[in-house]
Amino acid sequence: MTNEQNSKDLPDIEVGEDHVLAHNVDDEPVEANRRLFEGGLLKFVAMLAIAYSAFHLYSLNIAPLETWSFRIVHIAGALVLGFVLFAGARFVSSEEGGARHRWTTWISAGAMLPALYVLYQTFSFWQMVQDGAMRIPVELEVWHFGWPLLAVTGIGIVMSWFHQRERSVFSVPDLVLIVCSLAVAAYFLVVYNTSMRMSTGTSFAPVGISFAAIAGTALIMELTRRVAGMALVIIGLVFLAYVFAGPYLPGFLGYPGLSVQRFFSQVYTDAGILGPTTAVSSTYIILFIIFAAFLQSSKVGDYFVNFAFAAAGRSRGGPAKVSIFASGLMGMINGTSAGNVVSTGSLTIPLMKKVGYSKQSAGAVEAAASTGGQIMPPIMGAGAFIMAEITGIPYTEIAIAAIIPAILYFASVYFMVDFEAAKTGMRGMREDELPKLRTMMKQCYLFVPIIILIVALFMGYSVIRAGTLATVSAAVVSWLSPNKMGLRHILQALEIASYMAIQIIVVCAAAGVIVGVISLTGVGARFSVLLLDVAATSQLLALIFAMFISILLGMGMPTTAAYAVAASVVAPGLVQLGIEPLTAHFFVFYFAVVSAITPPVALASYAAAGISGANAMETSVASFRIGIAAFIVPFMFFYNGALLMEAGWFEIARALVTATFGVYMLSGGVLGWFASISASWITRVLLIAAALLMIEGGLWTDLTGIALAILAFVIQKQRKTRLATAGAL
Repeated sequence: MTNEQNSKDLPDIEVGEDHVLAHNVDDEPVEANRRLFEGGLLKFVAMLAIAYSAFHLYSLNIAPLETWSFRIVHIAGALVLGFVLFAGARFVSSEEGGARHRWTTWISAGAMLPALYVLYQTFSFWQMVQDGAMRIPVELEVWHFGWPLLAVTGIGIVMSWFHQRERSVFSVPDLVLIVCSLAVAAYFLVVYNTSMRMSTGTSFAPVGISFAAIAGTALIMELTRRVAGMALVIIGLVFLAYVFAGPYLPGFLGYPGLSVQRFFSQVYTDAGILGPTTAVSSTYIILFIIFAAFLQSSKVGDYFVNFAFAAAGRSRGGPAKVSIFASGLMGMINGTSAGNVVSTGSLTIPLMKKVGYSKQSAGAVEAAASTGGQIMPPIMGAGAFIMAEITGIPYTEIAIAAIIPAILYFASVYFMVDFEAAKTGMRGMREDELPKLRTMMKQCYLFVPIIILIVALFMGYSVIRAGTLATVSAAVVSWLSPNKMGLRHILQALEIASYMAIQIIVVCAAAGVIVGVISLTGVGARFSVLLLDVAATSQLLALIFAMFISILLGMGMPTTAAYAVAASVVAPGLVQLGIEPLTAHFFVFYFAVVSAITPPVALASYAAAGISGANAMETSVASFRIGIAAFIVPFMFFYNGALLMEAGWFEIARALVTATFGVYMLSGGVLGWFASISASWITRVLLIAAALLMIEGGLWTDLTGIALAILAFVIQKQRKTRLATAGAL
């Protein structure tokens, strides 16, 4: 998703009687290709969005649907809303004539009639099934449904690439795509609720399934292009090409092959698009997006940022430390690194520059902090829900295991920020620039919904029930604040939730295509064999290889899709190495997350650079350096299970203390600042070596690391004395 937004949507700063700084942090950014409707059309779209969120709340808590049917409607609703809201080409202004390439309108209008005919055919199929038909005639599926569906889907997609209109005007090509989306969903709902569902993946499967799956996959890829960019689309197309090119490839990539009909008759089932990624997006993710929307509607985001300013703004480099706390809290909830950069970074980045941070450093701190929100329990963005679905490990166990790694990550970023502030002599913010901590403490009840969520999860409530309770509590708690949620605000929250959900739902569906290719072709198993061959030489080399593959798969992709793909390709091989499933999946998850700040394609860093005005590549390199601990700690999961709470309490406590001290020294070594003075290259080498030894967690490695740290401290003290004597201090 692009991160451009109108200036009116940016958070603003106001210093009033209570010194409150943040306003509109919760407002959703308006993407460059998102339509801005007016009048009756705006109300109609809002009603669609409210109905979509309400449908999920009702189905998850009151009247559950059959699993596949629920997921089909879940995807179809996202496609409909997505094609309504997001344009396939750039907008034109009224000064430019308000329209370009009018022929796209006429061609699309001509395609509307066959599109409606295809949708009508799904109704006739339903009538046949109701009348007791065991099969749908092949001629009808092929000539009256299949080929017309593919034709109008292709026409609608291509026309949308050239169709340019004003931002408030709807698109005829997108109306064609909406009808096609409904036709695909209707066909699957008819067929998958009969015994024909059991024939998927065989030569007996109705041919219409393959036609509908091809059209559905194309629609998913097109909307993914609009909301998440080309990276995931290209990777998805490469995997789809592998399905048919694989039999001709040499070595471990080769496989016997699948026909077009057999592959596509299975890819739109729980082996692919309707599989684990959509299972999670249709339950946990959509529910927590609704929860986040309720928090936003009650302006909790403003409170989080202002509380962080009140608590940390006075310390040196204050706005950067505020960014760490505020972006961590917001990123944990909203589930997207780049999106969180836009919301909180629009406020914190200018303030960081104001107190002395360079443009690159200001953007890098925000990118690193927002990315860290994805690994911060208890919500952890969205990837943790997929981890629970794939591994079968309870979500609460995953959240507990994430505590120490999250502490180490944010401690490392904090130390980096603090050392840079000390090194460059930055000040904190003045008292008259900050919110009053006493005022903020009086509103700490706004944390209650998150506390209720945590308590409910650890009392044994299901994730859905806990999320629902937290959502209801957000509305109740708002009545104690100035931003009371009445019916209008509740409906507004449901509307916002649908808009927020579109990107992640379609991304999960696109990731499901890739997961389906991996499972149906067996390429994941062959990759595991390759990883085992590498491990025969060195397990460390195999882990490094897995790290690079995870980052490569995640580049340019949202966290959820990056983890889902990497978990299918890399994690099984790590498990076969003898690594515990939780450790293996956390290893993959971390590198999928930090791909957002890894050059050369770093979405979170690019978003931050757009706000700070810095060079995008320089910002991504700086954010990589600030988040360096996230590239080291996952390797230690393999050597020290205590970092994931898989040990006794004494071992866990010792691992936390020594590893925290380790990331402190790592930060000093990377940044070149230790013992209140800049560090020489010898000291930096000693600090980094000591850090790696202490993060590892063994008794002898800890003692050796402490010895190296003491040696570095002595060297720094002697250097400080020499500089003082020479008058350099």
